[in-house]
Amino acid sequence: MKMTSAYANKLIKKLREDEAYWKEVEKKGHCYFAAPGEEPIIPEYDFNEVNNEINEIQTKIAKLRHAINYSNATNYITVGSEKYTIDTVLVKMKQFNERKQVLSKMRKLRPKEMCAEVNTALYQKMLAAYVQYSNFDMNDVQKEYERIDECINTLLLELDKFNCNVEFEVDI
Repeated sequence: MKMTSAYANKLIKKLREDEAYWKEVEKKGHCYFAAPGEEPIIPEYDFNEVNNEINEIQTKIAKLRHAINYSNATNYITVGSEKYTIDTVLVKMKQFNERKQVLSKMRKLRPKEMCAEVNTALYQKMLAAYVQYSNFDMNDVQKEYERIDECINTLLLELDKFNCNVEFEVDI
């Protein structure tokens, strides 16, 4: 069966919902309680049916994940003048997003900021005031933040095109 990565991921999401359903059936049905002398209410539960359903769903998910991973490792996209496998793009996206978070915090700092820290000794309080100074050029940080943001957006657009258009074979 041929499908795109976008469709395969939607299918995985649906299969995980189905798996959660069958796990809940198992959770609610595999045991029951009754007080001594009370007529027990035995839930409908067939271990073999539930177990088979869960196993089939997990097998389909594994095959879909493998097909996506294989596609990601063997297909290329061109971003600017560079050619990358999809799995490399995913790694780069994670790296860019982590770096963007750091730069975002740095962009919000003031060049000089008062910080106060209170330390408690046995019976006395000492208040120590510190001044935090930024040790970088705010313009450099802003430029790098914007560059990384642009890289992320470019990679996302190319990934979206790939995920919605490139089909691969899945044996489910």
